[in-house]
Amino acid sequence: MGVEFRTHGRGPKTAVSPITPGAQAARDHATSIASGRQSDSPDFSSDESLDELRTLATSAGAEIAGEFMQRRDRPDPATLIGKGKLDEIAGAAASVSADVILFDHDLSPSQQRNIERVVNTRVIDRTQLILDIFAKHARTREGQLQVELAQLEYLLPRLAGRGIEMSQLGGGIGTRGPGETQLETDRRKIYRRIRHVKQQIENVRRIRAQQRQRRESVPVATIALVGYTNAGKSTLFNALTKAAVLESPRMFATLDPTLRGAQLPSKRKVVLSDTVGFIRHLPHTLVSAFRATLEEVQRATLLLQISDASSPISAEQDAQVESVLKELEADKKPRLHVMNKIDLLPPKQRESLRDDQETVHVSAAKGIGLTTLLDRIDSVLEEDRPSRVRLRIPQKEGKALALLQARARIYSRQYQDGLVVLEAEAPESLLRRMREWVVG
Repeated sequence: MGVEFRTHGRGPKTAVSPITPGAQAARDHATSIASGRQSDSPDFSSDESLDELRTLATSAGAEIAGEFMQRRDRPDPATLIGKGKLDEIAGAAASVSADVILFDHDLSPSQQRNIERVVNTRVIDRTQLILDIFAKHARTREGQLQVELAQLEYLLPRLAGRGIEMSQLGGGIGTRGPGETQLETDRRKIYRRIRHVKQQIENVRRIRAQQRQRRESVPVATIALVGYTNAGKSTLFNALTKAAVLESPRMFATLDPTLRGAQLPSKRKVVLSDTVGFIRHLPHTLVSAFRATLEEVQRATLLLQISDASSPISAEQDAQVESVLKELEADKKPRLHVMNKIDLLPPKQRESLRDDQETVHVSAAKGIGLTTLLDRIDSVLEEDRPSRVRLRIPQKEGKALALLQARARIYSRQYQDGLVVLEAEAPESLLRRMREWVVG
């Protein structure tokens, strides 16, 4: 069920971020295959929003039996949508024996209950649908804890009014007299569980902080991949690190954070972090619950913002990513914009793309532009900068020579009186270990 609320009059203008050549090419491509479709607004249109809900529903394992769209001037306080449309939905749901009705909008607890009374079917709003997908894809203990916390915080305000049993007194020994209602009992249980889960997540954050402290003791830059869900972050992560993270066209296929090492052309080592994808109206409970995971974004040296160059709404998706980064207070970090999936663009549009200092065009799936991307990352990072030096190392120092061969660029090599004289470019961290042999 999609809902669009029209606004009247002149409201404050929304700042539109500049459209990159890749995004413009994507829009030109979309226009050629979908005549008349408008996508140059910074916000999602109702049709685009409904398309995204359809993808979310499929990712959750739902089989779509029908779709409805209503455009209103303002939401109904009781049921969000109009009574006539609600009756229409109830009839359609009954005719196909629908198990659940999905709303592409957040519902208040009272709106959800009122709608369910009319349609006689379980109703799920956008936030609950995303939470369900997260729960489905959580694999690690950390991810499961964070999903559970978000679900409990979502459930708590929705306990009231879930049937007459919630207002009845508990039965059994110890509950006679004034007693407490079932609602109060359930609330107390949920509060207790929330405290327990938060304590466990705090332990996770402490362990992560210790691991991060050990990493930061060595001058290795951390690069976090961020972007809209299904932009190809995991595919790019695998291409750069040779990892085996799950790649899937489904939304939020990758949920648990993954860190892997990689080597730049200068032979500097970096750590790449694959993070959970962002989405329009990412529920605040998720941002709060996944704070431990998203700290990798806050502490990263450089952000690679991945966008889907083939998407006609890539500029709108980028605006949503920017919004989440602001909420994480990470919007001021150094950033490199990576337009992915250029292999899906027509050849002429792909050939017209030009990289600049802030944007690189790649295809992670086809391996296009990855060398350029690594070179650009190398030029942007300031940590552990390489320097060109001259060294005189005794030939018997085989371990030092092997380390230099592996982690430095060797420009020349000569053998003199049991010494190896080299012209090399090496990271500062390596030169500190070689300082006794550096001669200039």
